[in-house]
Amino acid sequence: MYNTSFIKKILLALIVVFLYSCDKDFNAIGDGIVGDDHFGLEPEEYNVLAFNQEVTPVQSNNIAINPLGIFDNPLFGSTTANFVTQLGLKEYAPTIGESPEIQSVQLTIPYFTKDKTTDAEGNSTYKLDSIYGGQGNEYKLKLSVYESTMQMRNTYFSGGSQLFQYYYTDQDNDFFSIANKSVLLNDGAASENEQFFFDASEIRVETTDDQGVKTTTRTAPQMTLNLNKQFFQDKILKAVASKLSTEDLFQEYFRGLYFKVEKSGSSPSNMALLNFAEGKITIKYKAKTASTTDDANATEDKELVVLLKTGVSGGIVNTASFLQNTRNADYESAITNVNKTEGDERLYLKGGQGSVAVVKLFDQTDVISYDANGVVQSGANQVPDQLDEIRNNVKYKNWKVNEANLVFYIDADKMANTKEPQRVYLYDLTNNIVLADYATEDVTLNGLITLDSNKKGKYYKMRITSHIRNLIKDATLKNVNLGLAVSLSSGVTASNVLKNKVLLKDNADPKLVEYFSQTPRTSVMSPLGTVLYGGKTSAGDKRLKLQVYYTKPN
Repeated sequence: MYNTSFIKKILLALIVVFLYSCDKDFNAIGDGIVGDDHFGLEPEEYNVLAFNQEVTPVQSNNIAINPLGIFDNPLFGSTTANFVTQLGLKEYAPTIGESPEIQSVQLTIPYFTKDKTTDAEGNSTYKLDSIYGGQGNEYKLKLSVYESTMQMRNTYFSGGSQLFQYYYTDQDNDFFSIANKSVLLNDGAASENEQFFFDASEIRVETTDDQGVKTTTRTAPQMTLNLNKQFFQDKILKAVASKLSTEDLFQEYFRGLYFKVEKSGSSPSNMALLNFAEGKITIKYKAKTASTTDDANATEDKELVVLLKTGVSGGIVNTASFLQNTRNADYESAITNVNKTEGDERLYLKGGQGSVAVVKLFDQTDVISYDANGVVQSGANQVPDQLDEIRNNVKYKNWKVNEANLVFYIDADKMANTKEPQRVYLYDLTNNIVLADYATEDVTLNGLITLDSNKKGKYYKMRITSHIRNLIKDATLKNVNLGLAVSLSSGVTASNVLKNKVLLKDNADPKLVEYFSQTPRTSVMSPLGTVLYGGKTSAGDKRLKLQVYYTKPN
């Protein structure tokens, strides 16, 4: 018993000593990371070449969110956004009934809202979201809705292959020139056409049943347009049954709606982002009752719904946004007089058919060879650049990359009177894909704007640690161009193709020719822009640089 007790005490003492030693080692390593003489976390900064790149006409069909309106930006200029959409029936091959007589036709499209408050009686007050250029009934637009007579297709055949059909931001004239302008469909009150505005009011409809009980139906703010009844009487209720039988036949027969906006007199205008797919046209009419009554003239109330989205057959409703820009002189100059050799002093990013920035981290032209001691081997073209030096330090000096960032400082003076985008998006421009960091970093935070004490934008920080580590590990990995664009949503990573690709860098070797051929969809969806400092020394301490934090053993 004594021996057992003694052994237990010895084991307990050894465990305590062991844990104490481990604790000392842990604390020592932790101290070293934050500034010990043995290990130091130190930043190194590297030059970055960045220049502006104009976004030429770009694919704009089948985007989830579309702009409608006129946005006058004091820094970038004015953008007018029109829209076209196919239509689909909620139910195909409907039974219209005998002698139908239309009662009303109403188009509704919900708005994005925020800051909802509700009083004791259940009435709600809203503030609209995704409105650019001001809110209220003083911001008016002339809104015209016409029948679109151009059939939109999802695919086409070329050389025996079925290809996706693109529609581009510069095709407004193609659609407007052949739209059925003989009938203005939204021919109701002036507030629905000549003096339209995005109304934040809750929609309340009071009804009374047969027993005299009143009911109030409340609906969140939405676009509500009363459409021409005779047009829909002829187009839908009197249509040949086969035209309403399937989605393909219906979309060939009724090719869609075209929304056009213009200035409304001298009123200031604005722009809204809308999810048109949530829109619908509700046709209410009366038709003779089936022969179940003695009254040959008896009628019943009926309803038919036309959707601005996919119908029940599972087909795709095609849509497109058309953007017309009038650029301010400074912005026009910035994106057309580009210095691809030394970089641009300011980077102008703008959504829609706007502009992005091309970012080159290293000008690597050759793979450098080192001997066993990390010394560059002699020979032709053996001139190391910054990336070669980083690889050398990691491989031969045992430096470890803890973090790598690009910090884009905002030109606060230029952006003083302009709404700032909440985030920017950095991507692989060469291959039009996300960077490796998109899988390792919190994408909701990466590229999010950082505000100063006055709630104005200070900078956007992009963490690219995984991207830099990958370049270090594989010397044969292509050092791709990066692209920087404004972003409407961190969850949208697809790209939209340009109508004509743009040459970035010519080369005798076709494999080394660089093009700008796509731009991020999240940027095409955004109407906003920002001005950032580039990598030139004239930017001073706000100059764009690559910041890499290392652990360096002595």
